[in-house]
Amino acid sequence: MEAYCDQYATLFHGGEDVVLLAISADAPEEQAAWAKDEDFPFTFLSDSGIPVGTAYGAALPTRGIDNRTVFIIDTAGTIQHVIAPFREIDPTAYVDLQEAIDRIARPMQQ
Repeated sequence: MEAYCDQYATLFHGGEDVVLLAISADAPEEQAAWAKDEDFPFTFLSDSGIPVGTAYGAALPTRGIDNRTVFIIDTAGTIQHVIAPFREIDPTAYVDLQEAIDRIARPMQQ
């Protein structure tokens, strides 16, 4: 999440025409405290019990955790691109993510 925050202005267009929702299996209280402490410029959602992660194939139900998966969804609510797993320590992962976001966000800007 820190990498997303560091690159928020360019990667997520500073929140213009791009909404970043971070969903985790962590409890809502943990999410809220972390988001507040770090002053993240995006929204955190809790998927306690992992029903959302399971429904979208982004969870490891037997371990009770979410997998690092990125979904890029257009304004109609259609999943346009999936990166699974997202390798947050690989710098090229952010290049791929930027390209995918730009492909979806550019039509909205026209």
